[in-house]
Amino acid sequence: MLKLHNKEFKPFISTKEIETVIQEMVNEISQDLGDEVPVFVGILNGSFMFTSDFVKKYPKPCEVTFIKLASYEGVKSTEDIQRLIGLTQDLTGRSVIILEDIIDTGNTLAEVHRIFKNENVKQLKIATLFYKPDAYKKDFKIHYVGIKIPNKFIVGYGLDYDGLGRNLPEIYQIKETQFMTNLVLFGPPGAGKGTQAEFLKEKYNLVHISTGDVFRFNIKNETALGMLAKSYIDKGELVPDQVTIDMLEAEVEKNSSANGFIFDGFPRTNAQAEALDKLMESKDSSINAMIALEVEDEILVKRLVERGKTSGRADDADEAIIRNRITEYYKKTAVLKDYYSAQNKYYGVDGVGSIEEITKRLSAVIDKL
Repeated sequence: MLKLHNKEFKPFISTKEIETVIQEMVNEISQDLGDEVPVFVGILNGSFMFTSDFVKKYPKPCEVTFIKLASYEGVKSTEDIQRLIGLTQDLTGRSVIILEDIIDTGNTLAEVHRIFKNENVKQLKIATLFYKPDAYKKDFKIHYVGIKIPNKFIVGYGLDYDGLGRNLPEIYQIKETQFMTNLVLFGPPGAGKGTQAEFLKEKYNLVHISTGDVFRFNIKNETALGMLAKSYIDKGELVPDQVTIDMLEAEVEKNSSANGFIFDGFPRTNAQAEALDKLMESKDSSINAMIALEVEDEILVKRLVERGKTSGRADDADEAIIRNRITEYYKKTAVLKDYYSAQNKYYGVDGVGSIEEITKRLSAVIDKL
């Protein structure tokens, strides 16, 4: 992790990736221009590294010049573009290739086109190392794109944050840190997991995401994901992990300002745990802990049989089914216990006692996070 001024940045694009992309751009542009002697125009300050590395790789004669424009304050692209240094040579009849470090809103690009409007060039083409398609607001054609990136602020390789970071040989992306507490709550049938989730979400202002509830909501409301999941369920097939992850991501997005999440019923396999880690990482967050309520089997059986007298659930009424459900739980969670233990994130909590006592034990773990 990198800290510049008051912001944190995480590694995003390596030096090797940048070098490979530049070589590909060089190959494409040199092939398009044939034997012409082009003028490459770098946009200062950001493109000085890109322009330097590009022309060093260019295999044929070329000219290089620069113009300087400014459009950034902090991490926001402004509408006001200032032309600080202009062209000093006659470009009439020449093929001009603009070398931009990054194109986001396109405001700088609009100014470039204005500058070259009366230069009588043979052709004006735009090449950008980085491009944010989600941020682009203009209609100007971008002829050569190195890497398309999300609409998040980046530094390094000529790009700065308030003056710092230009010298970095790789690219870092801003870490939009969200101080979340994200829990995976586990417990065998009858452990009281649902009850505790309700208490914890209120106490810590967390969002409780139950996989079962999410599935039922999507299917009932006939969302695209719900219909996709239903198509597998109707055929008696398991719903693919990616469908479940996409549903969970939608729930996370709906609650992007939350203090954190309690994931209930997911993950159930290593692959799902890895997918959940990637999902949280994409949100600049992570799973803080897997907390498992631990209760002896005989106590669980007794609880579920009692619950079956009022719940109306068939799987709570048959002791053999209850024991099978408990066995299945341990089979599935044993692997996950190892997964989270390897990250020092597994916490077993005694699930026997009053609701208040168990909540207190869970809170003791969460407070230490």
